[in-house]
Amino acid sequence: MGILLSLAAAVAYGLSDFAGGFAARRTSAWPVAVMGSACALVFSILIALVTHGEPSTRDLLWGVLGGIGTGLGGAFLYRGLAAGRMGVVAPVSAVGSALLPVVVGVSTGDRPALLVWLGIAAAVPGIWLVSREPGEASNLAAGILDGVLAGLGFGLLFAAIAQVPEGAGYWPLATAQLFGLLTVIATATLLRAQRRVKARSEVFGGLVAGLLSVTASLCFLLATYSGILTVAAVLTSLYPAVTILLASVLLREHIHRGQGLGLALCGLCVALVAAG
Repeated sequence: MGILLSLAAAVAYGLSDFAGGFAARRTSAWPVAVMGSACALVFSILIALVTHGEPSTRDLLWGVLGGIGTGLGGAFLYRGLAAGRMGVVAPVSAVGSALLPVVVGVSTGDRPALLVWLGIAAAVPGIWLVSREPGEASNLAAGILDGVLAGLGFGLLFAAIAQVPEGAGYWPLATAQLFGLLTVIATATLLRAQRRVKARSEVFGGLVAGLLSVTASLCFLLATYSGILTVAAVLTSLYPAVTILLASVLLREHIHRGQGLGLALCGLCVALVAAG
């Protein structure tokens, strides 16, 4: 069940990125990011209200830490998108979001089987290749910083949310979304980016992206209840493959040779982890 939930989280994150990216392409990135975070907060509060849980102060603090992570991750990912360095930022951030929870998971006692480790080994270059766009070498140095910061942010989200026990309910997740929204707004303010929502497409794009984002976070949280952090984080970090496939099918974007190899490695990862 943990594997299925992790893959569901990857699909939801991939759909969210596609919806948010499509809306940002037509308008601007930051208002979509703010609207998406606000919608995710509303949806997560509704989920918390209709479910039972008794979170401790420690559980809520993990939510705060996860919210800072998701806010910073989204902020620097969108900054890279706005600067035209997505082909550098996306692969670096996706790999970073997988590796940090793996380190945390192993250090706290996760011991995956050999086949699972082989799947993780296939996932890292797979995520990189599937996210990488050709012709980005000239912006590599500039894009690495945004990518590293985004990856650390998303990795922090995965690692922090995984510490919330099952009996805590979903208020820690709502706390994460609240501090994610505050972090996005604060970062946009510091970067002097335009963040006010003006167009109807920004509202709709943010609404869809926010709903999918909180669904992904919920699936990931449930995956950590029935599995281990190392596996859940790696499988969830396959989300760029979903975005690439959607762009290929719906927008007729070409999948180049490197991305095709990356998709194959991502498939191998899923097969090995499931067999392990």
